[in-house]
Amino acid sequence: MLALLALSALADKVTLQGDAALIGRILAEKPDHVVIDLGYTVLMVPRAQIIEVSTSNATNAEPAGVQTHTADESDGVQAGFYRTNGDQAHIRSVRELVAVLGEAVVQVRTPGGLGSGFLINEEGFLITNFHVIEGETQISVEVYWQTDGQLERKTYKQVRIVAMNKFKDLALLKIEEEDAPPFKFVRLGQADELAVGERVFAIGSPLGLERTVTEGILSTKTREMLGELYLQTTAQINPGNSGGPLFNLKGEVVGVTNMKISFGEGLGFAIPVEALRFFLEHRDAYAYSTDNPSNPFRYLEPPNRTRQAASEDQ
Repeated sequence: MLALLALSALADKVTLQGDAALIGRILAEKPDHVVIDLGYTVLMVPRAQIIEVSTSNATNAEPAGVQTHTADESDGVQAGFYRTNGDQAHIRSVRELVAVLGEAVVQVRTPGGLGSGFLINEEGFLITNFHVIEGETQISVEVYWQTDGQLERKTYKQVRIVAMNKFKDLALLKIEEEDAPPFKFVRLGQADELAVGERVFAIGSPLGLERTVTEGILSTKTREMLGELYLQTTAQINPGNSGGPLFNLKGEVVGVTNMKISFGEGLGFAIPVEALRFFLEHRDAYAYSTDNPSNPFRYLEPPNRTRQAASEDQ
């Protein structure tokens, strides 16, 4: 058995095949290897040889990407509304991440169709695409709760439209049923930190097939379409995926899936998470107006001088 020990203060641990372990300080985690500082040397350990990676601050922590209770208020750009992982998240397999992220990905239904969405805090706020709920006010959300190792579907019909941005194709909803427990939710990452070729995966309900997982790579970060920049991915995106999350291998949302090229394969697109963050941080500017339910924008009256000139022309 091989075991390499460093200073006791360096408490990160990499468990290897064949009953071996490395104890030191993890410097970086990449899709194909982990870099660990042993105190006297730095090693690059291939992922194929690693069974488990544990860090000194991972004890009793929640799985990366999901929070089941109120987190530290400082751990997020907008305290108390959505969360980020900061530097604490580590790369994990898609199988592991799907198991812990599943309860935070939802299905959004309207009389006109269905789409996907994801919860961003325990209070029931969730994100979907604007085009999923466009022109609709009767919205229901299906959440999948983990009970005794099985997922049970629960439909919530008291759903309020909080804010929407037609041009960015984003909508913020809130589940408002009184008996709803605290919700599991995902954390937001940074698409800017992604590299072309990195693995990503989507969870959604393509063609109504709920909880479908598709994996691929990031094809480009700057695909211009209709005057906007999108993430392009080979992860399969189909009708019904709209509004669902695109994750990196840290379990962080890096994009909101919203369209594909129908006459090609592996040509899916997602709204970068930076646009979502801006939308959330300025959600008051996009607040839904019940005075005009068919239009997400409220137009102010023109200044008095302009109004007066218009009346004189008449």
